[in-house]
Amino acid sequence: MTVNHGGNLNEAYFISYLKLIMISRECNAACAESFALETFFSGDATKFGQYTFERFKRAAASLE
Repeated sequence: MTVNHGGNLNEAYFISYLKLIMISRECNAACAESFALETFFSGDATKFGQYTFERFKRAAASLE
């Protein structure tokens, strides 16, 4: 997936993304969050900026 470093991704984007991970990997929300942190963010929460990471955390919390 290509993501522009200047783009701010919203919560709805991450909810969809995390649900897709949960379905495809047959795992729970915590597993999906961990997987996304390692693959999407490459283990770096600041990779796409604070705004994007905050939206990611909100999306992850809404799925728990």
